[in-house]
Amino acid sequence: MEPQPKKLLDQVRDAIRLKHYSYRTEQTYVGWIRRYILFHNKTHPKEMGGAEVEAFLTHLAVEEHVAASTQNQALSALLFLYRYVLHQELECPLEAVRAKRSRYLPTVLTKDEVCSVLQWVSGVHGLVLKILYGSGLRLNEGLHLRIKDLDFAHRQIVVRDAKGSESRVTMLPSSLVDPLQTHLQAVRQLHQRDLDRGYGSVYLPFALERKYPHANRAWIWQFVFPSPGYSRDPRSGVVRRHHLHETGVQRALKQAVRRAGIDKRIGCHPFRHRFATPLLEDGYDMRTVQELLGHKDVKTTMIYTHVLNRGGVEGVGGGGVGGGGVGEFGSLLLCSRSVL
Repeated sequence: MEPQPKKLLDQVRDAIRLKHYSYRTEQTYVGWIRRYILFHNKTHPKEMGGAEVEAFLTHLAVEEHVAASTQNQALSALLFLYRYVLHQELECPLEAVRAKRSRYLPTVLTKDEVCSVLQWVSGVHGLVLKILYGSGLRLNEGLHLRIKDLDFAHRQIVVRDAKGSESRVTMLPSSLVDPLQTHLQAVRQLHQRDLDRGYGSVYLPFALERKYPHANRAWIWQFVFPSPGYSRDPRSGVVRRHHLHETGVQRALKQAVRRAGIDKRIGCHPFRHRFATPLLEDGYDMRTVQELLGHKDVKTTMIYTHVLNRGGVEGVGGGGVGGGGVGEFGSLLLCSRSVL
């Protein structure tokens, strides 16, 4: 008896995992494709084309008033469906349908505002925010850190498989070394208790779990910020301890902002912005700041020059992290930050 063909959304999941996209991207794309099918009364996408895609995107913009970035996200999901799952090209030029995004200026906190907020966040959540501030990490990058990514001897952090599957090196402030090492002592004890209970394994990317069968229980592969409890992996179904969930950090930050009395819309990302703006204010090389932040295009980094209300910094073509010495760079700027 021949096996039943997979359902369309399962085929989408397989194609996404084949390309090593993140689980969040998988959830997002599957969600948009499902909405697209339901919008057209459960018609199979093979029987539809560019006109139906355009009608769906128009509905999102006109009826649901979604942002341009949301509309473009839906378009990316549908393009993925037709190109990599159904293997057919859409007849109309959909690039003409792509919404023009508005110019975004990031919220940048003052140093006093950062101090006020961090005073109201303690424990593990406070340590996560201090790393975002002191090392310029995105929230997910901070939560995905593993023990082996912290280099205390050279005062640096290796950010692996970040946005765009890129890796980079950024600075580790000296003032965070002792708090991190104290935190890791508690994490090691937690890991040992997990091992004693028959757990202690973590998710390993790609095929490393098959290549190194015992690596998932090794100390160096454990998350720096493990979750307080076990959870079931949505892809493999294995029950284990994952990293801390981002909503906990976001909730703690929201409460701290309210207690600090700051009337700004503040998420975790402004701490990353606060890391970048002092570098540009002090005249540091734009390329170096770009590499520290992990921006693919220097134009993204140059947004901060508009926040500072001045032109670009000279020396855009200068040396990056590899030749500039992250330790010296970090000690000049970050060790003077009293909040850390």
